[in-house]
Amino acid sequence: MRSMETKQSDATSTAERFGALVANLAIEAGYNLDSGGGGRSALARDIGMSPSAVGRMLSGKSLPMPHQLEAIARVVRTDVRTLLVTAGVISDQSWPSDANADVLSATQQSQSPSLSPEAAADAWGITDPGIRSMLLGSIEQAIRLQKASSREAGDRGETGTRG
Repeated sequence: MRSMETKQSDATSTAERFGALVANLAIEAGYNLDSGGGGRSALARDIGMSPSAVGRMLSGKSLPMPHQLEAIARVVRTDVRTLLVTAGVISDQSWPSDANADVLSATQQSQSPSLSPEAAADAWGITDPGIRSMLLGSIEQAIRLQKASSREAGDRGETGTRG
């Protein structure tokens, strides 16, 4: 779906602030947004937007559609409130930081409770093959050890809580 094109001068400045914020957060998250770096295409893919829509957003020419905000926030490792308040799309008073803190978003509710080791490495931006292999091996070993520990506790009749 297309991004909301901005028409007013005030909306343009909001779009520019939003685009600059997302660009900075994307760079911090490991996306190379330089020309030819491939980061813009990767960012578009990870958000689920077209590369041209991401380009317009990053350049401050348009704001994303509301349904795209959660994906953008997830990919640049922040939350929707931070995106909207920091970029000046909404005021700090319109969405207090503690409002509904215990309510999960639709995305959080629908996410699987488990995350694959590969998805974790992707989310952390681990791309070096050697480092990635070491990380995946460590995670898989930790999972095996946890399962064995849980089985042993069950054999002893112990119960525990997850924290």
